[in-house]
Order: sequence, then structure tokens, then C-alpha cells
Amino acid sequence: MALSDAQLERYSRNVILKEIGVKGQKKLLAGKVLIVGAGGLGAPAAMYLAAAGVGVLGLADADRVDLSNLQRQIIHATPDVGKPKVASARETIQALNPDVEVRTLEGLVQADNVLELVADYDFVIDGTDNFPAKFLINDACVLAGKPFSHAGIIRFKGQTTTWVPGQGACYRCLFVAPPPPDAVPTCRQAGVVGALAGVLGSLQAMEAVKYLTGVGQLLTGRLLTFDALSMDFRTIKVARRPNCAVCGPTPTILRPVDLQPAVCDLKAAKTA
Repeated sequence: MALSDAQLERYSRNVILKEIGVKGQKKLLAGKVLIVGAGGLGAPAAMYLAAAGVGVLGLADADRVDLSNLQRQIIHATPDVGKPKVASARETIQALNPDVEVRTLEGLVQADNVLELVADYDFVIDGTDNFPAKFLINDACVLAGKPFSHAGIIRFKGQTTTWVPGQGACYRCLFVAPPPPDAVPTCRQAGVVGALAGVLGSLQAMEAVKYLTGVGQLLTGRLLTFDALSMDFRTIKVARRPNCAVCGPTPTILRPVDLQPAVCDLKAAKTA
């Protein structure tokens, strides 16, 4: 399939890159990426992947746009307050790039639907903001053999890594199990600077672009950390856990399981 004149103009800055070219742009247009969470991380990731011309973007989120989201979730605008996040994000993406097919799930990603959800995508971006969801996405992607990008942000710090089947450590290799309830504050409780979400979400989009086009080196086997206050990026080598419960040689997690999410409310945020 040849690129149209409009596509050659729209994606010209991709096409002139020798690492991508027309062949790589066609791979992007044929690619399918699922983004779980249309918030701080998912918003910039979705916008950059849409701009890059990824053919299918899946968006899964159960929340509606709140005024407090607009400090960092740049895919939404003030008139979107009260709308489902996936609907707001879909409108923004379609206005940005009509080449992109947007598929939405307005609801929770849970053990009973996560494997079916990830099955039709080439790459998954974890844009969630709680530990149970992150472990669920990790386990489902490992079980289904789907590469994915993890990221987490709080205050002025963020981290990200990528897992590809047979390569590097998965999220559960790094953290084994969720922390006890209330052991780690949420962004609502501790705060987060908006631009930090843009940095980490953009890095996740970059990992998806590299995976789809086959260029560069992914963050497999490495954890990238970022401290916005000191403007310090560090890359730490991480090894697979030999007895990892999901990606190890004798796994004990054979299906996704829902874990109890931490309770977080405004009262807790005010007292934290």
C-alpha cells in the first residue's frame, strides 16, 4: 500500500529519517497500540502516537474528566469536564489525525477482560496510576506474550521500563507484589508536577514507535528513572528474577487475578 500525497506530507519528518522512511511509516500505520489509562501518562502517549500515524489506538479508562485532571492530562480540555475520558481522548485524536482508528473501552480493565483486551494489539502502554492495575497489566501481557511499557510518576520523579517476550525483567521481577495498602501515597495524596507526566508518557510513546518500526534499543532489562528537580536521568540495569511468579521458568501465576486497589480520597490527601 502506497502512502498518499497527504500522508507523505503529514509524516514527512518521519519519512526523511533513514531509520524510519516510508517502510517504517507503513509499519506505524499498520500498528496497533493499546493504552490503558487516558490520564497523565496515557494522554501524551496517545497524542504522540496519533501524530506519528499509529493505525489503531485502543483506549481503556473507566473515569470521567475532572477539573483537577487538566493540570497534566493534556488530551482533555475544559469543555470536556464530565465526559468519559475515552470519549474526550477519542475526539482529540480524531481531530489531530483522521488516519487513526480509535477503539475505546469505557470501563475497568479487570482479570475477566484483560486477556481479551490485549489480544488484538501489538504493544501495550500501562498508563495507570495504581499498583493493582500495574500488576494486572504486567501479568496479562506476560501470559499473552505482548510487549508493554510500564511507567510510574509521583511528585517530581518518574520511572519507566519495557518488557518484550523473552527479553529482560518484567514488572513483577522488579517489585514482586504490590505494597501494603497506604504504604505508598498516590498522586492525589502526594501531588505530581504536570510536565513530568508529559516526559514519561512521551518516553512510553517513543518505546512503542521503536518497537513497531524495529529501530533503536528498547528499555528491556533497564529501568530509566527521572528526577525533574535535579534534571537527572539514570538508567539502571535490571535482571530477570529467576523465580518470578509470572515470567520465571516455573510460573505460579497462570491467569490474571484482580488485586484490591488502594483507597484514596480527598480527605486522605488533605491529611497526608
